[in-house]
Amino acid sequence: MQTVVRSYSKINLGLAIGPNRPDGFHGLTTLYQTLELHDLVTVSAVRSQATEISITSNDERVPLDSRNTCWKMVERALARMGLAAEVAIHIEKRLPVQGGMGAGSANAAAALIGLEKELGTALAGGERLKLAGEVGSDVPLFLLGGSVLGLGRGEQVVPLPDMSPVFCVIAVPEVGVSTPQAFRDWDARMERQALTESQELDRLSELSLAFAALYAEPGTSGIIRGSSPDPHNEVSKRGGFEQAQGGHEGDLAENTLLSLVRTGVENDFEQVVFPAYPSLREIKRQLVGSSGRESGEALYAALSGSGSALFGLYRSEADAAKAQQRVLDAGNDAGTKVLITKTLPRSQYWTRMFAE
Repeated sequence: MQTVVRSYSKINLGLAIGPNRPDGFHGLTTLYQTLELHDLVTVSAVRSQATEISITSNDERVPLDSRNTCWKMVERALARMGLAAEVAIHIEKRLPVQGGMGAGSANAAAALIGLEKELGTALAGGERLKLAGEVGSDVPLFLLGGSVLGLGRGEQVVPLPDMSPVFCVIAVPEVGVSTPQAFRDWDARMERQALTESQELDRLSELSLAFAALYAEPGTSGIIRGSSPDPHNEVSKRGGFEQAQGGHEGDLAENTLLSLVRTGVENDFEQVVFPAYPSLREIKRQLVGSSGRESGEALYAALSGSGSALFGLYRSEADAAKAQQRVLDAGNDAGTKVLITKTLPRSQYWTRMFAE
């Protein structure tokens, strides 16, 4: 017997980086959103006298030993359950290994879900989230799915009301961005700017309040219908937001995204990743598009996590297809993959979790 779990991906709708904490991590505030794009994690498990774990994968870059997040998750989960088992895990990689889409973290959550189903037992909800946070900062969000507020180092998760699905274009360059190096570059930048710790903490607080404000007015996603963004707002220009026109004004998902610009939301990693990888800045420009509905402009475009994956969100599949073609036509690195997918609300996340 085996259980096949869809290991879904995520993007970050804004990410603020705070100061180093005593535990060596940075404080973060982010809004996670799960996507339909996924790996497949197959788990088979039988109880035994001693625990044995084996991992295989179709991607040679995936570690097959205790360095793997799936291994860490299964080993620690069994210890918490007080059980021993022979566990075999196969990871079919469809997502980038180092792309900022949470692939390794999602694999760990999928391994836990598969293990629990195979053994017919499960950890309590709070214990599962605690364990997930120990394995990796992004892992807990994949035990919730949908729109999720991430605090702390990202592992403190709060489910938020879901927006309706929207089309998403993911551009995945061959280049990999090191998250530890991105944090080091951020720290160096902050030192040069001589920011104080209190100022950095304010950044986290302000973004948390901004995200909360999106849901302050039920039925309007926190914005007043008919309001218009400030045309002089630099974030609006960079992010490619535009006020909805015509029949799109009442669309809940679009209003949620459009209201993000009023919060000044952005991904702090772009400030250090784009100078190091100028091609990523150019891909974001292509995802954003020019002003005008005919061009297939993005409602929002950004780096996901520390990268290297970038994404744009669009009003329609036609707009997404235009953006996909823009990136392909621009002659970026020939290894860049450009995929069309959709955001995945929490209800669909769980009803579609298990594959046949």
